[in-house]
Amino acid sequence: SLSAVFPGSKGTGEGWIDASSPVNTEESLQKTLEKSLEGSNFQKRLSLLGSTGSIGTQTLEIVDACPDNFVVDALSAGNNAKLMAEQVMKYKPKVASLATPEAAEELKQLLKDAGCSDMPSIVHGEEGILEAATVESADTVVTGIVGAAGLKPTIEAIKLKKDIALANKETLISGGPVINPLVEEYGVNMLPADSEHSAIFQCLQGVPPGGLRRVILTASGGAFRDMSKDELFQKCKDEPRLIQAKATTHPNWDMGAKITLDSATMMNKGLEVIEAHYLFGASYDDIDIVIHPQSIVHSMVETQDTSCIAQLGWADMRLPLVYSVSWPHRLKMPYKPLDLAELATLTFKAPDTEKYPCISLAYEAGRTGGTMTAVLNAANEAANEMFREDVGLGFLDIPKLIEGAMEEHKDDLKTSDITLDDILSCDAWAREYVVKMTDKMKTEAVLL
Repeated sequence: SLSAVFPGSKGTGEGWIDASSPVNTEESLQKTLEKSLEGSNFQKRLSLLGSTGSIGTQTLEIVDACPDNFVVDALSAGNNAKLMAEQVMKYKPKVASLATPEAAEELKQLLKDAGCSDMPSIVHGEEGILEAATVESADTVVTGIVGAAGLKPTIEAIKLKKDIALANKETLISGGPVINPLVEEYGVNMLPADSEHSAIFQCLQGVPPGGLRRVILTASGGAFRDMSKDELFQKCKDEPRLIQAKATTHPNWDMGAKITLDSATMMNKGLEVIEAHYLFGASYDDIDIVIHPQSIVHSMVETQDTSCIAQLGWADMRLPLVYSVSWPHRLKMPYKPLDLAELATLTFKAPDTEKYPCISLAYEAGRTGGTMTAVLNAANEAANEMFREDVGLGFLDIPKLIEGAMEEHKDDLKTSDITLDDILSCDAWAREYVVKMTDKMKTEAVLL
C-alpha cells in the first residue's frame, strides 16, 4: 500500500493540526464534491450577527443580489434601531436582537409605526445574540460582530450543527483551542469570510490530503509601507501627531478604524497567521507573509510539487463574503471583473520584522499556543483602542504593551484543557494590564 502523505515543507506533518475549515482530508474532499454537484439551486437560511456593520450590510447586499439562494432568519446588531427597523421590514427575520433594552424598545416602536405585520421576536443583550445565533431554522451563522462577544454565540451555533461564515477574528485567534475540537465533534463547516483566508480556502479546493506544503498570506503593508524603518522610528519621535493621523488611514481598503491601525502595525497579518493555523492546520513554520502593495493577490498556497496557486480579485470585501455563504458554489454576481492589463504591475517583497515587531510577537504567541494567543489579541485590541482615543500612547508603545502582557502571562499560561472561561478571563486580564501600564507610562512621562 502507498505510504501516508504528510503536509508541510518538511514532509513530516510536524506542528500541523486538524483544520477547522473543510480542507486537507478525504472526508472534506468528498463533502465538497457532493455539495458542488447539487448545483446552484441551493437555498441557505442565514442568521446574521452584526447586521448593521460593514460585514452585515454587505452580506445583505449579497442576499439582495441572490434572493432565490438566501433567506434571513435572524438579525443582531448594536444600538442602531433605525437601520435594524429597515432591515426587519425588508428581510422579515424571525428574531431581531439589539444590544440594550432601550434600543430593543425603540425598534419595537419603529416597527409598529411602520405598520410591521410580521413582528419578529425582539430581544436584547448577550441573551439576544444567543437567540439570534441559535434560531432553529437557520443553517448558517454569519459572525460579523467584533471582539470576544462573538465567541459564545459561535460555540452555541456549532453545538446546533450550524455552519459558520467566519468574519469574527477572535473566534479562532483567542478561541482556537476551544473552537477547533468543537468543529470536529459536531462536523460543521467553518467557512472564512475575510479576504486572505477566503483566498487560501479557495486555492485549497481540490488539493488532496497531504498536498499542502505552505500557506502564503499577502499584506498591503499598511500606512507605512513606503517609509524605511529608520524614517518611521524618527517620525514617531519627532512628529507623533502625523504618525497618529497616518496610522489610521489605509492606502487600499475601506475598513474600520481598529483594523486600519492593525494594518499599520501589521498586527492584522500576525493575527491572520494564527487564524490560518487553526483554519487550515498549517504549522507556524509553514505560514509565510509577503507584502503585496496592490492588494490584488489575496493570498496563495504552495503544494508539495512547489506549484503556487493564488486567488486574485479587486479589493472588495463582498467577494470573500459571497464564497463563505455559498461554498462550494459559484454564484453569478454583478461585480466588476478583474482586468490584469489595467493593473499592469503586481509587486511583492518580504516584510521587515524590525520595523513591524507585532509580526514576531504574533508568531511567538502562536508557537507558545494555549491561552497566549488570547492575551496577544486582547492586549493588542486594548492598546489599539487607547492609541486611537489619544491618551498619549505612541505608535511604538503598541508592541511594547503587547510584549509586556505576553511576558507577564507566562506564569499563568494554560496549554491544555482550556475552557471558554479561561479564554474570557485571559482576555479581560490582558485588557486591564494594558490600561494599567498605559496609566503608568503617562504618569512617568509627566514626572519626566
